Amino acid sequence: MQKPVLAIVGRPNVGKSTIFNRIVGDRVSIVEDMPGVTRDRIYSSAEWLNREFNIIDTGGIEIGDEPLLHLMRQQAEVAIDEADVILFLADGKEGVTAADEEVAKLLYRSKKPVVLGVNKIDNPERKDLIYDFYSLGMGEPYPVSGSHGIGLGDLLDAVFSHFPEQPEEEEDDETIRFCLIGRPNVGKSSLVNAILGKERVIVSDIAGTTRDAIDSEFTREGQKYTIIDTAGMRKRGKVYEHTEKYSVLRALKAIERADVVCVVLNAEEGIIEQDKKVAGFAHEAGKAVIIIVNKWDAIEKDDKTLREFEQKIRDHFLYLSYAPILFVSAKTKQRLHTLYPLINQVAENHSLRIQTNVLNDVIMDAVAMNPTPTDNGKRLKINYATQVAIKPPTIALFVNDPELLHFSYRRFLENKVRETFGFTGTPIRIVARKKNE
Repeated sequence: MQKPVLAIVGRPNVGKSTIFNRIVGDRVSIVEDMPGVTRDRIYSSAEWLNREFNIIDTGGIEIGDEPLLHLMRQQAEVAIDEADVILFLADGKEGVTAADEEVAKLLYRSKKPVVLGVNKIDNPERKDLIYDFYSLGMGEPYPVSGSHGIGLGDLLDAVFSHFPEQPEEEEDDETIRFCLIGRPNVGKSSLVNAILGKERVIVSDIAGTTRDAIDSEFTREGQKYTIIDTAGMRKRGKVYEHTEKYSVLRALKAIERADVVCVVLNAEEGIIEQDKKVAGFAHEAGKAVIIIVNKWDAIEKDDKTLREFEQKIRDHFLYLSYAPILFVSAKTKQRLHTLYPLINQVAENHSLRIQTNVLNDVIMDAVAMNPTPTDNGKRLKINYATQVAIKPPTIALFVNDPELLHFSYRRFLENKVRETFGFTGTPIRIVARKKNE
């Protein structure tokens, strides 16, 4: 289900990032300590009153050496395009400035719901400072203090009153949702067009729940698919073309809604840091992953080229060792027909359930082969294992002390599970829980 989006907007130094971090709390976390899995502070999930929502700090979007006003305008545009509700933040200490009035004008024209927060109201004596802000025409100003965490409850209640109702979404389990992500110019659009190709006839373009992302539904050999367009790259202006963080934001929204994520690399340019960052998000979200190397037709090859490129991918994407690699060309349609069987396979593995007795046999055999580790004379004892979730498959081990399950032993058990059940294309989560005596 698509989560509602809140964007924080305001001129520099009003405390946008502080409020962002306060709302997000400890949720900006990295699931695994693996190289290459990074999390950008610009975009995160948060929760209030048991409802999850996404939050964007537009202050993290910087567009070169732009004049201040121009920069603020572009950040506000991002918020207007992406958010369901905008949190307009001002500085109570400094009062209403000309820059605040400029931002207010932009937001007023957007017709989006706006909640006005006045930051740096650190004690009750300062509360009177908020009355000047009625002049911005944004309704009631909410006094908050980012540094002390004061007033956030009332502010978030106001934000939530504007969020769209939660629709009862009809989940069609028969349909496989997949998206293509990657940095600009790896050939995502041409791949989408090549994939849809002759299916265009039976494609119905459904405006997705994300603004302007077009989902294309089609059926191939009896299987229903939805391709989630990362979209938006054809939108106006510099901010969309040149801001790495903005393209990451788009990719994250697509990843959230997909079952299978195809990470697209450009064979001509090889692997760069941004590729790793985008792929890291897919892994962290626990999605099934396929690595697609596009523009393979443009490479001069001998009998070693493919193997060498594959090894390079494995070295750079250590945390995606489970992801199959496909070398294709959108231009010549080379090997594109093999993508569908691969999508079907990884989607099936992503939602695979293992019977508890079979899983326990595999885990106990693994322990017999390589006994559990000890720490200060205390040995890890695994009592039993059971699969507690799918998408991704998640296995709970009931143990005497969860602290004793070290990363290396967890990896060993994961490898044994993979040897037995395959699980190509999907991450596996193994969690330790204390057995109640």
